[in-house]
Amino acid sequence: MGLLTVGTPLSWEETKNSRKYIKENGIIQFINHYKKVKDRNNDQLFWGDEIEYTLVEFDHKQEKVYVLLKASEVLRNIEINVSNQANTVWHPEYAAYAIEGVPGYPYGHLMGYFNTVESNMQSRRNEINELYLKNDECMLTITAFPRLGCPNFTSPKTKPDPIKSVSKSLFFPDEAIQSDHPRFKTLTRNIRERRGKKVAINIPIFVDENTIQPFEEDLSLYGDDGTSQEATKLDHVYLDAMGFGMGCGCLQTTFQACNIEEARILYDQLTPLCPILMALSASTPIVRGYLLDIDCRWDIIAASVDDRTDEELGIKELKEQQFRIYKSRYDSVDAYLSPDGEEFIDEDVVIDEGFYQTLREHDIDHLLAQHIAHLFIRDPISLFRESIKINNEIETDHFENIQSTNWQSMRFKLPPPNSPIGWRVEFRPMDLQITDFENAAYVTFVVLVTRVILTMKLNFLIPISKVNENMHTAMKRDAVRKEKFFFRKGEFISTGSTPPETAEVCDRKRSCSESNDKMRITPENCHVELSINEIINGGDNFPGLVPLIRQYLQMVDADVDTMCSICQYLNLIETRASGSILTAAGWMRDFVRNHPEYSKDSIVTEKINYDLMKEIDLRSKGKSKPPSLLPNYKSKTVPNLSKATTAGEEYLNSIRNTNFV
Repeated sequence: MGLLTVGTPLSWEETKNSRKYIKENGIIQFINHYKKVKDRNNDQLFWGDEIEYTLVEFDHKQEKVYVLLKASEVLRNIEINVSNQANTVWHPEYAAYAIEGVPGYPYGHLMGYFNTVESNMQSRRNEINELYLKNDECMLTITAFPRLGCPNFTSPKTKPDPIKSVSKSLFFPDEAIQSDHPRFKTLTRNIRERRGKKVAINIPIFVDENTIQPFEEDLSLYGDDGTSQEATKLDHVYLDAMGFGMGCGCLQTTFQACNIEEARILYDQLTPLCPILMALSASTPIVRGYLLDIDCRWDIIAASVDDRTDEELGIKELKEQQFRIYKSRYDSVDAYLSPDGEEFIDEDVVIDEGFYQTLREHDIDHLLAQHIAHLFIRDPISLFRESIKINNEIETDHFENIQSTNWQSMRFKLPPPNSPIGWRVEFRPMDLQITDFENAAYVTFVVLVTRVILTMKLNFLIPISKVNENMHTAMKRDAVRKEKFFFRKGEFISTGSTPPETAEVCDRKRSCSESNDKMRITPENCHVELSINEIINGGDNFPGLVPLIRQYLQMVDADVDTMCSICQYLNLIETRASGSILTAAGWMRDFVRNHPEYSKDSIVTEKINYDLMKEIDLRSKGKSKPPSLLPNYKSKTVPNLSKATTAGEEYLNSIRNTNFV
């Protein structure tokens, strides 16, 4: 969601004139606040999830479905009815058809909380569907509406205006952007104006038997003056607005660490897992009514907010700009943060040297100073006149302005000022799943992985360059079943106290130890190429994340129902990874290709889209459980822990309804 400051939005020219002030004071704010919180220690594990939901409206007579531009109305009605004891909290999102839902308070360290996640997700869905939507309207957990940007894709109907709109889009109207908060249109306009032209998103089309070859659209039919046509690529679907990326939904998870050192470890160890979970959660095979040759949203959203100028892209020589920048501001991380990760940073990290030196002069260590100075190569792109002059001793808005518009695969989050919340890490790469069961399974899996990493002292570090390669691999069609990923081999478990292990794990470690006596693991030889199945379920070079989680579960105390639900969730992850059931992207692609109206031309018609969304709605409500997509499941999720179980959890009340995630 980002920083939702209220006030008078500044144009890009006004923002550009203030950027030096904002960045310099943002660094001062970071330094001041860091000194206050750097020694914070002994915080408990708290965690939460964030889901960005899509509102849709069905026209059953015409057999059509649209995105429903009703988010503002829904949020205003929720605000009227909100309770301080609410189990859910809602926020605006970029799109006028999207809302963000989070738990009313974070989950705690007790194992029983894993059994409440799915129930909370169910209550979010039911709350909106039953209280705020009509019979022909519903809220779905889809990453991208398949016909986003097609003619008449909204309800009420709207029409793009490529001349007067903030995005100048041929396909995405301003009415589809959330209008109750000025941040969103300001971001759209300023990204375009900073870049000097519209964003250009080119995604490879899936070439079927009757797909026109080479594939190229005539954009003059949409009112193009020739500039968009020039920005297209052959055999690619062209998108031209921030809304195609920021209008997507996603599933994110945030964890509180006990201190800054633990937060750094989690940030680093989860970074190599980002592409693995991205591929495993793939659910974006369609956009603008075309089947794509990718399965995930990542490249779409990265390009949708790419504000780099030609100089920063390396197309022109640096004159007005300071830096050659190699990635969009929405992309994978460029550096590790923990001491163990330093030697695995094998690519140049672009930093603002002046800010780096300032941070070092204030005793910020090299890795953290590098991280912050790297974030601050970006300009602020959304400023409000009333919020420029603020108190650097007690406020951090200028720092957060830069931090919150660096949308990377992982986010390292400071304790907020004057808050009981501690150091946090946000895991951001996952696509959304169709059902609450699936989304709860992915959240549970990621949180359990963090517990296994810390308990077993696991080391998944590989060179950053290999993580970047894995991110590109994860985007590919059916990457779960067809692709290999660089992954840590050998000495993946660090020295130190470790829990009891199975004979199989001990044998593998002993074999690795004997091998390492002859050749020490280094960044150059620390990795092998493994399939998703081997990474998740185990193979010759790695015991598997799920087996390691099961080993961890043997050591912890959990009630029978919670353990039953966790096992169901792990079964979903196992079977998805093995390829025995499909990812959401694979299932959606098959649904389209097997539809009687599909002409094998890569085009998803209104009728196909209607039938697909109708089936997704049924599945989200538990009325359909296709064996190709889901195992035969039934969790034992419950709304709340028992009072006896939550004894000693009073601290939760102090952070209820805070912006934890």
